[in-house]
Amino acid sequence: MIDMFIRTGPLMDASSYPAWAQQLIDDCSDAKAKVVGHELYQRMRDGRLSSKTMRQYLIGGWPVVEQFAVYMAHNLTKTRFARHPGEDMARRWLMRNIRVELNHADYWVNWSAAHGVTLEDLQAQLVPSELHALNHWCWHSCSSDSLVVAIAATNYAIEGATGEWSAVVCSQDTYADMFPPDTRKRAMKWLKMHAQYDDSHPWEALEIICTLAGNNPSEQLQSDLRMAVCKSYEYMFLFLERCMTLERSQEGNGSVREHRIPARA
Repeated sequence: MIDMFIRTGPLMDASSYPAWAQQLIDDCSDAKAKVVGHELYQRMRDGRLSSKTMRQYLIGGWPVVEQFAVYMAHNLTKTRFARHPGEDMARRWLMRNIRVELNHADYWVNWSAAHGVTLEDLQAQLVPSELHALNHWCWHSCSSDSLVVAIAATNYAIEGATGEWSAVVCSQDTYADMFPPDTRKRAMKWLKMHAQYDDSHPWEALEIICTLAGNNPSEQLQSDLRMAVCKSYEYMFLFLERCMTLERSQEGNGSVREHRIPARA
């Protein structure tokens, strides 16, 4: 228990965590920046993303949103009461937040509906196969990796980047103002919840990771964590690049690029 990590500083301050965790953040920062600063989110923020690309994005992203609570449930089954302080922390946190993720699926359906994308469209998944890779990676990690690595891949990496790119989209009102006033709040709730509510989630996940791994984890575990986190960012980036392939092809064909919200959502 001498190696036990106990946070004493602020939750959302990197210096509150062991040196190895600070190095993890630094080592993965470039991969994360490619997601958060991606052109697709800048276009979404500015209302310059075509309706076809927005539709593909919403449909392709649905499996990850809909199944995120299931990823967490997989990780919950890896815990045992009172076996390790980190497992107890993860157990309580996962139980509390699984229900929250279920609500987020409802908000995604509402966001999609505001763009004319139905639940049937989301379930049909008529999108390029490359858009399924992120979901497959999350399933693989949560079903095959250890608790600490799987939480790093999903709750730390994916939730962390999602909170930041959502903040980019919500950083100005251009996108929100495209929705009619009577549907705007409902349409924007998923984005608003992630840009504001989820701000602390990746830090809570990092605290769990450090509690599980301790102050001096093995080089192998550090490598596994780094690879899992970066892979999640890389799959998110590939998802965005595939969506932008459609966007750029439309530009090349001279198609209208402006995004248009359906008159009736």
